[in-house]
Amino acid sequence: MKVLVTGVKGQLGYDVVKELEKRKIECLGVDIDDFDITDETAVTAFIKNYNPGAVIHCSAYTAVDKAEDNPELCRKVNAEGSRNIARVCREINAKMIYISTDYVFSGTGDQPYEVDDPTGPTSVYGMTKLEGEWAVKEVLQKYFIVRISWVFGKNGNNFVKTMLRIGKERDEVNVVCDQIGSPTYTSDLAPLLCDMVASEKYGTYHATNEGYCSWAEFAQEIFKQADYSTNVRYISTSEYPTRAKRPSNSRMSKKSLDKAGFKRLSSWKDALSRYLNEIAL
Repeated sequence: MKVLVTGVKGQLGYDVVKELEKRKIECLGVDIDDFDITDETAVTAFIKNYNPGAVIHCSAYTAVDKAEDNPELCRKVNAEGSRNIARVCREINAKMIYISTDYVFSGTGDQPYEVDDPTGPTSVYGMTKLEGEWAVKEVLQKYFIVRISWVFGKNGNNFVKTMLRIGKERDEVNVVCDQIGSPTYTSDLAPLLCDMVASEKYGTYHATNEGYCSWAEFAQEIFKQADYSTNVRYISTSEYPTRAKRPSNSRMSKKSLDKAGFKRLSSWKDALSRYLNEIAL
């Protein structure tokens, strides 16, 4: 089976292609230079020409704060672009994996969200990603929707890299302590996505590294493992206002993975340790 991977220049797309190649599965990683996912004609022509058995759709508009001022562009990419890809997948009878987010939920409470819990996004980004989910469900039967959060990987910018940079420059950093979730290491997620695409266990899943933490606890662990002396000052979300509202509860249940027989990802602290070794190479 040939696999097309969108968003190859991003953190996840990069690692998915790497994992497919490692498994000797024929694949092609594409990005905006190859075709614009918002252009239905271009999407149809490119994908039909390559004729994959599956598409792992990793590309998205992820600038959460900018999305509040650019809702049309965000929706065009996350919702309409995903619909364009789903339509071609239906035409060529290909499977599709759509990468979604914890932002589709309201982010309230303190219990892990189940895959079928009511959604209620509070940001443009979250709403458009949810609309992408709806589009995929409406168009396809052979789909996997995989919700992730707090992503970090080798190929791109992320919270870990930001903390490492700031930690070199400052003795203390302010980080919010009342937003709780789970980091997701793309190098751990990629093998799971490859296992999924090789199966027919279609449906919606939550896939992050195991364990929960606040952003402040995440930062503290980064400095500890990197052997930095930087102090983390715990602050509330109200002390760090952002253009888009962030979820205070990003915990997501992995029962869907267990039920389907997929292996959960390792603990986030273990993932962080391996990641720090990877980027130090």
